Amino acid sequence: MDLPRPRRVTDVDALKALAHPLRVSLLNHLLAVGPRTASECAEAVGSTASNCSWHLRQLAKSGFVERVEAGDGRERPWRATSVGYDVGAFDDDPEVRSRQDAVLALALNEYNRLVQRFLDRQHELPREWLEASAMHGYTVNVTAEELVGLLGMIDDILRPYLVPVRQDVPEGALPAHVGVRAFPR
Repeated sequence: MDLPRPRRVTDVDALKALAHPLRVSLLNHLLAVGPRTASECAEAVGSTASNCSWHLRQLAKSGFVERVEAGDGRERPWRATSVGYDVGAFDDDPEVRSRQDAVLALALNEYNRLVQRFLDRQHELPREWLEASAMHGYTVNVTAEELVGLLGMIDDILRPYLVPVRQDVPEGALPAHVGVRAFPR
């Protein structure tokens, strides 16, 4: 099965559009839960509907999100236009590299925010979700080529479960964050 890949973002203007903490939060929220209105996004990311609406329009200019039809004629929701994004390999162009670094720093902050939110709210979760949750760290002995292959295998395992991809979502399923970071120690 050929599943959609994350959008590779290497254009300086698109990287600039992503290089804002609220935009990263908004895009990641839409990727995690599917289409939502600016008001629904505001509640999830801790901002105002008007601020979220403005930042969603900025993301739309660079093609990261788009409006979808609302069935009831009320506010139209926004959705992510891809199943994720990837800022690519570290570029040789200093301007591109600087933007990549900024987006990666924001993504790391967003991951840390998600972990802290989990820790703060773990007492609200059912036991089955607490037992299913994990934070593992591994140090592996690999070549650069082996690391690329390992990450590809992990991606192949996870891709069918991505919120924008999965169609056969069983009852009781929730969006779960799975983060993988790989770099030389």
